[in-house]
Amino acid sequence: MAANMRDGTPRPAGPGGLWGVSFAASTVFLASWALCWLRAYGLNDDLPNACDDVRRQVFPAEVACVSMDGTVTGGTPGWLVVLFFASLVVAVLSGTMALAVTAAVRGR
Repeated sequence: MAANMRDGTPRPAGPGGLWGVSFAASTVFLASWALCWLRAYGLNDDLPNACDDVRRQVFPAEVACVSMDGTVTGGTPGWLVVLFFASLVVAVLSGTMALAVTAAVRGR
């Protein structure tokens, strides 16, 4: 019997596409996390010295200054935060689905 046959029926293809999506989403997640971190601790490193009301956020990293009139300086752009969380969700979901398909194909 061929390696791709099981009980006379062909085995379904593996989750190669799902692993690719999971890897790509993980790469985007890590890149967006690195951009947030560099913006917070690289570009805005001296912001606490020039600001009275410093706002810090850990996940994703952000250091921002809020002035008296309500304007925010040094905040992470909204599109980057959306990209950060969306890529995290896609990476987790596609990785979980790929593991489930792999287990189903192997017959466990």
